[in-house]
Amino acid sequence: MSLQKTVLFACGTGIATSTLVSHAVVEAMKERGIKIDARQCKTTEVRSMLTGVDLVISTTQLPTDLGVPAITTLAFLTGRGKPETLDKIEATLRA
Repeated sequence: MSLQKTVLFACGTGIATSTLVSHAVVEAMKERGIKIDARQCKTTEVRSMLTGVDLVISTTQLPTDLGVPAITTLAFLTGRGKPETLDKIEATLRA
């Protein structure tokens, strides 16, 4: 049985970078048995889109008091630390 989780992907414009990260995370988590309902937004819209969200993943700085787990990472753009970041995402979603 696979998990179903909602993840909000945020970047400066809500288009390019969040799309790239979203695709990478959705595919990687599918292989780990976690189905992702991916949503995207601009970083400035995060607060207004938190309803039902299990995790926020952003490529830019987020407010610290969102009330849901959040991971800020450039690993999917640089390739550095990507396996560790995927492990952290999985652990957060399974918690």
